Amino acid sequence: MSALSADFVEREYNLRAAFPDHPQWFARWAADSAVARSRLDARLDVRYGNGPKQTIDLFPAANSRGTVLFIHGGVLAGARQIRSLVRRAASGRREHRRRRVELRSLPDRRIAQIVDECRDAVAWLRREGPGHGLSVQRLVVSGHSAGGHLAAMLVATDWRARGQAADAITGAVAISGVFDLEPLVQVSFNSDLRLDAGRAYMVSPVHLQPRVPIPMLIAAGANETSEFIRQSWLLWEGWPACHPPTRCAPLFVAERHHFSVLVDLSDPESDLVQHTLAMF
Repeated sequence: MSALSADFVEREYNLRAAFPDHPQWFARWAADSAVARSRLDARLDVRYGNGPKQTIDLFPAANSRGTVLFIHGGVLAGARQIRSLVRRAASGRREHRRRRVELRSLPDRRIAQIVDECRDAVAWLRREGPGHGLSVQRLVVSGHSAGGHLAAMLVATDWRARGQAADAITGAVAISGVFDLEPLVQVSFNSDLRLDAGRAYMVSPVHLQPRVPIPMLIAAGANETSEFIRQSWLLWEGWPACHPPTRCAPLFVAERHHFSVLVDLSDPESDLVQHTLAMF
């Protein structure tokens, strides 16, 4: 990756510049999230840690078959955080509880510390979830953009070393993720990421291995930049033990790019939702 020019890396990873229609998608996320909060049993900003932003939004559902933990993105778009997009994977049927985890902003925390906060969220759900009426025996972690990277890091986590069952999570969905962070050392917003070659290596899933061979859906918009397509293939080829039985390749969603792909989470018939539900 050191052979990539700084100009190329900036074009490929500065996503607001790459997709100038991003404001309309941010507006749609906000509008759809407001509708979801008004219609669902939403319990917002439940604390899972001591940090100022270590909170989680809970969306309980009756007769749940499991829980989806959604980790928002934002950093790779050039923003320190984008407020989470709240979706209902089993739209209309209320079959799955959905959680949105909030994280401390960059540059207040380094990426390795944010990974640990996500691990804290999983441990909290496993420990405290039953007391909230949550079904945590089937826990699928998911995320978009930087959240996709974090979902992969959770798959590579040694949960037994953290006092959890080895299969603390039972599936994963990484949407438009970055799994080799070395190119990001060159991007203009690395002043927020604070990555050097050594730190990038340590928090890159491609240099790690899944601790338990759980199914992992790797997805991206078909109209992403070439680097995001390559990154999806990179983890797919590196983690064959996590290939879902329903997939022979990453899922590239037609006519979607880095921001528009997320709207498919609001469509219960979309491939993105259907492959997620197959993990339960």
